[in-house]
Order: sequence, then C-alpha cells, then structure tokens
Amino acid sequence: MTSTYDEPQRMSLITALTYIVPHRALSTMARKLAYSRSPAVKQWLIDTVTRKFGVNLAEAAEPDPTAYPTFNAFFTRALKPGARVPDPDPRALLMPADGRISQCGPIDNGRIFQAKGQSFTAAELLGDEAAAEPFRNGVFATVYLSPKDYHRVHIPWTGTLRETVHVPGRLFSVGPAAVRHVPRLFARNERLVCHFDTDFGPMAMVMVGAMLVSGVETVWSGVEIPHYRDDVNIKDFRSGGITLERFAEMARFNYGSTVIVLLPPGVAALEPSLGSESPVRLGQKLATLLRA
Repeated sequence: MTSTYDEPQRMSLITALTYIVPHRALSTMARKLAYSRSPAVKQWLIDTVTRKFGVNLAEAAEPDPTAYPTFNAFFTRALKPGARVPDPDPRALLMPADGRISQCGPIDNGRIFQAKGQSFTAAELLGDEAAAEPFRNGVFATVYLSPKDYHRVHIPWTGTLRETVHVPGRLFSVGPAAVRHVPRLFARNERLVCHFDTDFGPMAMVMVGAMLVSGVETVWSGVEIPHYRDDVNIKDFRSGGITLERFAEMARFNYGSTVIVLLPPGVAALEPSLGSESPVRLGQKLATLLRA
C-alpha cells in the first residue's frame, strides 16, 4: 500500500479545509439552529433543504412543511404507513436506511474498503480488537444518507442489544468527496457502535457522525451524540432484554450521515446488484441469509 492511508491526496479545497475547521464548534452551532423555534429560522432551513435537495414530502406522515416546530423535527420526520415495506423474502436482511451505497463487500482479513486507495480496519471502526474478530472475514455495507433522505435507521434483522460503544473522534464530512480523500474517515469520525446478538451470531450497526450532524439518537436511550466525548464510553445492555424485530426503527440522525452494517463470515450473501453509488431504500434486500 502507498501513503494514501496516512495523508490526503489531491483533494478539493473544501475537503482540505475540513482538516482545520473546528468540527465540534460548527456542529454545536448547527444543532442550535436545528432546534431553533424561531418561525423564520426554522422555515428558512426547511424550505432551503426541501428546494435544494428535492425532499419528497408527499411520503412524509406530515406533508405540510410549515407544521414542523423545528428544523430537527422536519429532518427526523416519520414516513406514512406503507411508504417503506420489508422485502418479502423471509431470509432477506434488510437495507437499514434510504440513501446510497458508499461501498459494500467482503471484510478482507479485517480490512474494510472505503474508496480507491483508502481502507480502515474493523478494529479501528469498532474501537476494539476483540469485538472486531468475529467480523474478520465477514461482509459489510456502508450506506450514505443525504440531506434529502429519510433519516431514521432500522434494524436489518431481529437482534437483542448487547452493548453500545460511543467512540470519540473528528466530525469530517461523509460526502463522496471526503470519502475519496480523507484516509480512514469512518474510523476517525465520532460514532456510536451498536452490538446485537442474533440467531446467526453477532451483528454490528455503526452510526457515524459527521460535520454538522447535530445528533445521533437511539430508540432505547434517546440522545447519544452529543455530548461529544474524549474517551470511549461503553454501555452494557445484556441484562436489559432490548430486542428489536426485523425492520423496526433503531436510531436516527440529525442531518446527513452514514450507517455501516457488519456481518460475520458465512452468514449472508450481499445482494449482487448492489455496488458503489447504488441508490437504496429502507427495507429492500441488503443480503440473503445463508443459514437455514
């Protein structure tokens, strides 16, 4: 490998600037705007995002853009019943979110492909060597949620929550340009790792924070990020009996970001039609379970 794992190469000026801007300060400011109840502020934000990114409010449970009390309420909006449905194949592991596939494929001896010339290890992503070992030669899928997308993340397969790990880090953009040029991006950004036990073994869901992402929330604990952390924080849920059924909501983002799914080897085959930049919708087939 070359030095692309250590230094950015031929990146845009905007991406280069993300190395020096105060990530957390900007994201804190964005959070204040997102929760502002000023009618003028919140409506300007809603109208700007709706227009610029082509948000489809017709599928929202609340289609009236003026009905949302804050920009955050608009951004984390629910969908109408039936707007997304799970793949009918009972062996289908489901796509966890709307968006695009950033990358998906095999975890090669512990390494996860990010973009041409870029990768990171599962241990770096999960913040723990032992936790990464079951996924060493498994498969992964990285799903990027753009500002226009539905921003709730659902679980691909029924699982019981074992623990969460809040890993501190930077807040680089997770847009395509940054993914191409910022080495080990997803293993450097602040993130919440959610470990589930399933009937096929462990499954990890990683909610990756990003520049201007003003929060990550879970259905079991509420707001997880912020507060931003400088140390790893582990919460043990093994005695909590928290089980989420396949396709149930598990978490949500406040602004665009990325969710990464990790599966052990020999468990499932990724849907062959999926590839980098494939547009995806919540509930479609992500992979097919191989074990009966």
